[in-house]
Amino acid sequence: MNRFLQAFISLALLLTANGASAAADQPGTYRLRSGDAVLISVWREDALQREVRVLPDGSITFPLAGRVEVNGLNAQEVEQRIAAKLKPYLPDPVVTVVVTGIEGNHVYVLGKVGKPGLMILNGPTTVLQALSMAGGLDKFADEGAIKLVRVEAGKQEILPVRYKDLISGRNMATNIQLRAGDTILVP
Repeated sequence: MNRFLQAFISLALLLTANGASAAADQPGTYRLRSGDAVLISVWREDALQREVRVLPDGSITFPLAGRVEVNGLNAQEVEQRIAAKLKPYLPDPVVTVVVTGIEGNHVYVLGKVGKPGLMILNGPTTVLQALSMAGGLDKFADEGAIKLVRVEAGKQEILPVRYKDLISGRNMATNIQLRAGDTILVP
């Protein structure tokens, strides 16, 4: 019985450890983009605390670490990269990265809507939600010609939006969840 209990505890610990590492890589983890802001601090190094913005090339610059590529990384991955670059200068640097601005997480709504322009995504957002936040369609909008422009692997994709189907609730297939950089065109 004692061996069984030890085996059970070992298995439980293993599953817990695997679950914790899987949680760090969940798709819901926020990934940095150009325009985002992060607050970086190094434990016991007050001079190494500052807020920096992710540059258009996807990098940041930080004292002693220099240029650090952060585009597409989560906060924990950025902490590890900066700590590795600080290692030659500081013994065991403990780095903390906090996302303070998500301005890089935006979409554009253009055309005949109440408030066209740039929109910051504060969470998962669909086409209908974005159109609603943009003030809805203008009375002259062509409901049958709405499109979503998305860049995928460096190529532009045009995805149709069937607005009448969405509003009637008949077919929600084109109520696409938006990604940073998407553009909704309402002619």
